[in-house]
Amino acid sequence: MIIDEIASHRQLRKLVADQLRAAILDGRFRPGEWMRQERLAQELKVSQMPVREALKELAAEGLIEHVPYRGARVVKYSIDDVQDLYEHRAFLEGRAAGIAAALMSKETLDELRGIQNEIDQHNAPEQVGVYRELNRQFHSLIYTASQRQYLIHTLTQMWAVFPTMLISNFPGTATMPLPHRDQTDSQEHVAILAALEERNPQAANEAMQRHILLTGSQLISFIRSQSISNDSRL
Repeated sequence: MIIDEIASHRQLRKLVADQLRAAILDGRFRPGEWMRQERLAQELKVSQMPVREALKELAAEGLIEHVPYRGARVVKYSIDDVQDLYEHRAFLEGRAAGIAAALMSKETLDELRGIQNEIDQHNAPEQVGVYRELNRQFHSLIYTASQRQYLIHTLTQMWAVFPTMLISNFPGTATMPLPHRDQTDSQEHVAILAALEERNPQAANEAMQRHILLTGSQLISFIRSQSISNDSRL
């Protein structure tokens, strides 16, 4: 009976965490918004205990932060955070791509080519949601092929933030692609694919790092330009 109760409690905590995580990543909870336990418990029709434990889980994932004496709120990123995240991701994904180059099967390479073809067919501004999901699949397939569990776990957590929550922090990028990024993005993916097909670990590592760092640099430049533009209107 006690075991059943423990299992039931864990399942409830996981259910609450899954629902809150989805709401954050979908933008229903905005960056900086407070996550009040009592209100969340009422909305989800549960007690405050599984909500409290779910919030701890989300804090460990980096989606929310606890502020002493005030509570928990959705993480809000600065430009410095964006730079740090892209630089960390570039190093880790570059390493994963280098390892994957020696291990990747023909079937996985074929799947990557198929995803890239889909990406090229969904690069219109109004298809940005589909484009970003396909891009996530492209990167996920590569780092998963490394078969390095620590890299896979860490990058999966980072990608939970990158394509949705991170971008949604900045209004100019939330629902629109970066200007003039689609063409270079595709070219960089082709270079990564070529290195993987050649079974060249160093080239795969370098191509992946170059791709991610360039994306981060262009995102930061765009955010700064939007900030200057907004300030000039005041």
